[in-house]
Amino acid sequence: MDRGTYVEVDGRPAVRFQRSYNHPVQRLWTAITDPDELPHWFPSKVAMKPEVGGAIEFTDDPNAEPRRGTILVYEPPTKLAYTWGENELRFELEPAGEHGCRLTLIDVLPARDVAARNAAGWTVCLAELDKHVAGQVAEGPHSDTAGPWREHYDSYVAAGMPSGAEIPGGR
Repeated sequence: MDRGTYVEVDGRPAVRFQRSYNHPVQRLWTAITDPDELPHWFPSKVAMKPEVGGAIEFTDDPNAEPRRGTILVYEPPTKLAYTWGENELRFELEPAGEHGCRLTLIDVLPARDVAARNAAGWTVCLAELDKHVAGQVAEGPHSDTAGPWREHYDSYVAAGMPSGAEIPGGR
């Protein structure tokens, strides 16, 4: 499993993940954009108007208030970016091998100290995405079957990733 790395994007702090899948780009595009598939791995319920400038709404996250964002990039089936509160999420898909693809997720953060917290969260979410696209039961990152967030967080902090931000829900 790819661990997140701390990077800077346009002078802003960010965490970056890269995953390879034995599925075509279109399969992963559906998983990251279809409102019926997102609950299997994304931390919020999502409703979006799929176009640049379109609204995107995030609800039903037990650790966050409902939020609205704006779609910044919408280039099916390879690029999607949108604001999510003070964050900016960027997804890029590219073919890899004969039948696979590579997903790059970048979470551009509002502050450095958010890095370990969000990296741990995305580690749990992406493990759920991995299960979902593999046809396994994936009940979402807040489910009892999801991986342990605290263990990932502690590991990122121990590795020196910037930390210290408030942890919602006292996880």
